[in-house]
Amino acid sequence: MKNNIPKKIHIIGSVGSGKTTLAKNLSSKLNIPFYELDNVVWKRNKSGDIRRTDEERETYLHSIIDSETWIIEGVHNEDWVASSFRNAELIIYLDTKYSIRTYRIKKRFVLQKLGLEKSNYNPTINIFFRMFKWNRHFEEVGKPNFFNKFGIYSEKILVVTNKKSIENYFN
Repeated sequence: MKNNIPKKIHIIGSVGSGKTTLAKNLSSKLNIPFYELDNVVWKRNKSGDIRRTDEERETYLHSIIDSETWIIEGVHNEDWVASSFRNAELIIYLDTKYSIRTYRIKKRFVLQKLGLEKSNYNPTINIFFRMFKWNRHFEEVGKPNFFNKFGIYSEKILVVTNKKSIENYFN
């Protein structure tokens, strides 16, 4: 492994790009806690998720960012997440092929419905179809927006198109 292993990592990518899997793997390998931005946005309750207020969300995100080590993963690249990108030592942009993401969305839904994969949300048919919409939106809008807004951090952005490139970076 490199001598200068980053201690603050932000992973971004579309639905089904592999963000959570990569975050879990890096968390285990580097012994750094990981956080899902969806759980910063939502308070998870058995009776149903409740959206945090903007202030609650900001406070929660800053409590993570202010810690010594973190891996944050999520699809969000709105202004409220800017401080995470600014404070990250490494930003990993997962540029997974659209067809692979589409396959993973289908596979995830089936596994969740069968109870073989844990989910932070109730995997309804409505959410399933919304994931395809979010995937297309990220491809057409989110990706260009990310590079327009946060391209200023290009020296610390690692664009990953395959598993080998991430392995090469950390080995």
